[in-house]
Amino acid sequence: MIFLSFIICLITALSLGSNLIADEHPSIIFILSDDIAQGDLGCYGQKLIQTPHLDQMAAEGTRYLQAYCGTSVCAPSRSSLMTGLHMGHCPIRANREIQPEGQMPMPADTYTVAKHLKAQGYATACIGKWGMGMFDTTGSPARLGFDHFYGYNCQRHAHSYFPTYLYNDGQRFELPGNTGKPGRGESYAQNYIADETIRWIDEQGENPFFLFYAATLPHGRYEIDEQGIYADKDWSELQKNYAAMVSRLDSDVGRILGLLRKKGLAENTLVIFSGDNGSSFNPNSEIGKLFDQTMGGQLRGYKRGMYEGALRQAAISWWPGTVPAGRVTEEPWAFWDFLPTVVELTDSQLPQNIRTDGKSLVSFLKGGSAPERDYFYWELHEGKSIQAIRFGNWKAVRNGPSEPIELYNLETDTGEERNLADANPDLVKKAERLMTEAREEDSNWPLRDAKPKRKPK
Repeated sequence: MIFLSFIICLITALSLGSNLIADEHPSIIFILSDDIAQGDLGCYGQKLIQTPHLDQMAAEGTRYLQAYCGTSVCAPSRSSLMTGLHMGHCPIRANREIQPEGQMPMPADTYTVAKHLKAQGYATACIGKWGMGMFDTTGSPARLGFDHFYGYNCQRHAHSYFPTYLYNDGQRFELPGNTGKPGRGESYAQNYIADETIRWIDEQGENPFFLFYAATLPHGRYEIDEQGIYADKDWSELQKNYAAMVSRLDSDVGRILGLLRKKGLAENTLVIFSGDNGSSFNPNSEIGKLFDQTMGGQLRGYKRGMYEGALRQAAISWWPGTVPAGRVTEEPWAFWDFLPTVVELTDSQLPQNIRTDGKSLVSFLKGGSAPERDYFYWELHEGKSIQAIRFGNWKAVRNGPSEPIELYNLETDTGEERNLADANPDLVKKAERLMTEAREEDSNWPLRDAKPKRKPK
């Protein structure tokens, strides 16, 4: 009888403990959209593409005008988000393909947001696109803290929305009837990914969880199963498909938020929405022109560059009762702030040997000021090495190690139209010094100029 009483007390205590964790520590969902631009969303001023759910999310939460990605292409930007390291320290600083499938893996000792939250008792999942190492490498999501993975591992594979297969926890499964090309009767991969997202969230009950929902929309081959409300528009097929993909992403975000409300989890779940880098379209392209992704020329540049249009993201945070509703802020933050933010949210500490370049955003999320810092730093190694650093409102860009440093005042020149380097030599020297201090040498990522083009024989 005494033993039975002990067991009952133990079960009760464990149950209370689990509920206490759920009450004190919020669940966390980070929705990462591949290549979405600020100008694609209605809440940022888009007039032609409908995004009612994201617009509502912004109205019920906080919208950020200066949220920065890790850098301006997929794999390193995602690596920065997961590791809390900017490009001067991040182990992945460019896209690198590995044949026959996958990308350069993150190293074995990489510490991630998922590893940290798993150690705090969270269920963890990555659904959508990974792109940081195949399942038999050190960069496998299963080896970096995720209990569950579903979707595309390889970002090249993720270009197709009608692939012949996807992965479930590292196991390949075929999509019925698919040939790899869009056609009648073919399975649209996003349907599987969105349904799995809802299933996994629903399965967690009231236990704390972390979901990295890395949606491929609207990146890739610009394929959609239905153009919907855009089918009859006097637009090109590319324009119709792109708009439909953005609206499809919006509806899938709406499903997630709707489920959280239905299950009574909304007030204990932080949801962050962001793009992973700037738009992939030149402003003079058919997409850039029609949808005005630079929002009237406010932002210069696009993917694979170091100007603000490549680095600033559409970003929204939502946590009813905690994140202020209807707030719009110009204060900056960056992907490498995510790790220290979840550390504070869970009242935990990083292991002593783990460092982060970020600052916790908890107070900022709740309505306070953004954390102060010395600088933001980016680099990218594709063809040539390019760098950028922001200190205060000054932004310096170097489009190659042998190129001169450009200098812009973002307070008066958001579009980076006026290079003030010649008039501010001391600030140029400071920018150069900070660029040197910010980065650690890595044999994988030497600073190099573009290779000279071969002259025709």
